[in-house]
Amino acid sequence: MRREDVEVLTIGQLAAHTGVTVRAVRHYHHLGLLPEPERDVSGYRRYGAAAVVDLIRIKTLADAGVPLARIDELLHAGPGHFAEAVTEIDRSLAEKMDQLREHRRRISELAAGDRLFLPEDVVRILDRERALGVGEGLVRLERDVWIMLAAQTPEAVPEWVAVKGAALDDPAFVELYRTISHALEWSPADPRLAGLAEQITTWHHRNLDRPGPGSTVPADLMFSHVLQSSPALRRLLGPHPADPSWPG
Repeated sequence: MRREDVEVLTIGQLAAHTGVTVRAVRHYHHLGLLPEPERDVSGYRRYGAAAVVDLIRIKTLADAGVPLARIDELLHAGPGHFAEAVTEIDRSLAEKMDQLREHRRRISELAAGDRLFLPEDVVRILDRERALGVGEGLVRLERDVWIMLAAQTPEAVPEWVAVKGAALDDPAFVELYRTISHALEWSPADPRLAGLAEQITTWHHRNLDRPGPGSTVPADLMFSHVLQSSPALRRLLGPHPADPSWPG
């Protein structure tokens, strides 16, 4: 189509010539990057060769990663300023790439599950509990307690790991801990809770001389989390248990 012997293009033809979408052309109009021609007598906007060149330059800069907010500046920049701006944009892109690599590293660590949040020796304790048949609900509850402990008093973690490891060496404790893990789903009115409470009390009395951690830890928040997790546990544990072998 010709106007005054100069070939003109519709917006669709312009987009096709430059490898962009019509929506992108309109977006560049909206941002002020590409001048929007007046409509002809037929009500259509017509574009000439200059628009093709401008749009190719815009697309090239955008495809290179130049932020749209900086493209107008570069389109009108002299050689010196253009080089400086490109160097600055390259530096900014490099920083973003570093951030993305770090994000990818952290995302990949999510596949490691508990290892993202906890020291390796704590993860071994949790894995050992699973292998011993402790229910996943109680393991996850204990994991949350370990996360709080490691964040607030990391210096206490080795002592607590040693205490918990020693407890897991005791078959009586393991059997009791497995039962507690099942009790998470019991009703607080379940008659089995009374017998379980007696077993816990008996175990504590038999192990009063068992070494415990010497570090003082902020246990109130952790114990509260344990009690809120299960109405049955809330009734079962009652007063704050001083033994770190138990969840919390």
